Amino acid sequence: MSESVALIARLRRLAAGTGLMQAAAGSPDGWLRRGLGRGQLHDIYTTETGDGASGAGFGIATAIAARALPLFWLRVEAAERVQGRLHAGGLAELGLGADSLVLGIVADEAALLRAAADAARCPGLGTLLIESHGPAPGLDLTATRRLMLAAEGSGVTVLSLRIDATPTASAAATRWGVASAPSAALAAEAPGPPAFDVECLRRRGGPAGTRWRVEWDRHAKSFRSTPLSGADLSLAADRAAARHAAAPVRRTG
Repeated sequence: MSESVALIARLRRLAAGTGLMQAAAGSPDGWLRRGLGRGQLHDIYTTETGDGASGAGFGIATAIAARALPLFWLRVEAAERVQGRLHAGGLAELGLGADSLVLGIVADEAALLRAAADAARCPGLGTLLIESHGPAPGLDLTATRRLMLAAEGSGVTVLSLRIDATPTASAAATRWGVASAPSAALAAEAPGPPAFDVECLRRRGGPAGTRWRVEWDRHAKSFRSTPLSGADLSLAADRAAARHAAAPVRRTG
C-alpha cells in the first residue's frame, strides 16, 4: 500500500512539473519573474557588438528581479573604448541605483578572471557581472566550473556577459541569447520600457530553445511580454566620452 501511495505521489509531482514547464514555455513569467537562479553561473550572449548594452541590461534586470544586489560589474579597460562608459541615466531607468553598483576595471582577461574568481566567493555581493568581448578563451570549462562552485558556496549569482561571441560549452546552469528590440511607445510617442529579444539556449535539467520578446518593468521589478515597435535603451554613453579622463571608479587587479 505504501508503495502505491508513493507512486501516486510521484506521478502527481511529475504531472505538476509538466504543467509548470508548459506554462513557462508559453510565457516568460515562469522563467524570469524572479530573475535567474541565485548562487549559480549563467551565460548571457550577444552575437553583435551593438547588442552589448542590451545584454548588460538584461543581466542587470535579472539581478534586480531576483533582489540579488549589490551588483559588482567587472570589465577590462578595452571595454571602455569599445562599448563606452556606463551611462548612469540608463542604469537608473532600469532601476539600478548608484549605491547598488560597484564597478571594477582591470587591465586584461587574465586579471578579469582572477578578480572574478575572488569576487564570486564574496557572500556580501548579490550579483557578479563579468563582461568579456570576443572569444575570451580563458572562460573555458575549467574556469566556469570554478566560478559555478564559488557561486554555489557563496550564494552569489554570477553572470558571464559574452559580447560579440559565439556560444561555447561552459558549466553555466543556463545560457541566454539576447538582442536589442524596439519597445512599445508610450503616449505622445515617448519611448517605452526597454525591450529584449531573448532565447534560452541551455537550461540545466529542463528544455531550452524557447524565445520571447519581453520588456522590463522597473516599477514591478519583473519582465513581461511585449508587442513590437518603439525605441531602445542605451546603457553606454557616447563612446567619445571614453577618450576623456576616467571618472572615479573602484579598480581591481
